[in-house]
Amino acid sequence: MSAPSLSVQDLKVHFHLGGGLFGRRHAAVVKAVDGVSFDLHPGETLGLVGESGCGKSTLGRAILRLLPSAGGRVMWRGRDLGKLEPEAMRQIRREMQIVFQDPLAALNPRMTAGEIIAEPLRTFQPDLGANEQRRRVQEMMAKVGLLPRQINRYPHEFSGGQCQRIGIARAMINDPKLIVCDEPVSALDVSIQAQIVNLLMDLQADTGMSLIFISHNLSVVRHISHRILVLYLGRVMEFADAERIYRSPRHPYTQALISAVPIPDPDLERQRRRITLQGDLPSSLNPPSGCVFRTRCPKADDLCTREVPPLMPAADGHAVACHHWDR
Repeated sequence: MSAPSLSVQDLKVHFHLGGGLFGRRHAAVVKAVDGVSFDLHPGETLGLVGESGCGKSTLGRAILRLLPSAGGRVMWRGRDLGKLEPEAMRQIRREMQIVFQDPLAALNPRMTAGEIIAEPLRTFQPDLGANEQRRRVQEMMAKVGLLPRQINRYPHEFSGGQCQRIGIARAMINDPKLIVCDEPVSALDVSIQAQIVNLLMDLQADTGMSLIFISHNLSVVRHISHRILVLYLGRVMEFADAERIYRSPRHPYTQALISAVPIPDPDLERQRRRITLQGDLPSSLNPPSGCVFRTRCPKADDLCTREVPPLMPAADGHAVACHHWDR
């Protein structure tokens, strides 16, 4: 296997909540991402899954340095992004792009589709002439399933799925090597979700780019991902190949998430045993001691209260952070 293009090492993202007079004293710290590590190879898709509030989007933004980190390193093609000067980081951003959750809200309503897609060209390739810009924009519109003649239409004239295609075209226009997809299909109809996911897979096959695909929809994540990383309160619970996680989930949290995925066969759906998590997601302001999942885990005991379970890699590449995963 080729060397990883992205290496995330013990990444932490903390938010300090102000307190006291004029906010001079910090009352609390939210550990939104708390020591996440993984490698991503060229042409690979990593799925990030977990409930809302588990730190998936925060992790994606911190990797791109859209949020500051409190610790750890992000290495991109051998370069430590945390040590780059602003201008050097600006040039790196041509290689690392993001597609947002709400397709319409992510687009400037006062700009045409052509202007939106061309904006990164004007930023990173200012010497391109107007005709060449237009040619590239129309070519990219065709690649993402839009009609080139729609170049002068405004976002409100497009459907939600078409607006997401505009967002993908904007992210792709400079031939990036990594795209972070932050819940890119959650605001779309189910039929449109499949189209967008298949589009991303086709573009990846054509360009060899890497994807980080963030979602709470495990069916979608399984379809597009090579490996899956399961997050809970900012910590990694399980990390393995997509099919291995679905065939043999080891962490109780992963087992509960997968059991909630519906099966198309009504007979099998009625017969299956569901795992229901008790209680709500704990507050990240005051997470549980030891294992952060222990307050909802059916296997929890005193050891889980006292000690944080390390993420233990197994011989088959399956890593799990649980004291009792084999119980």
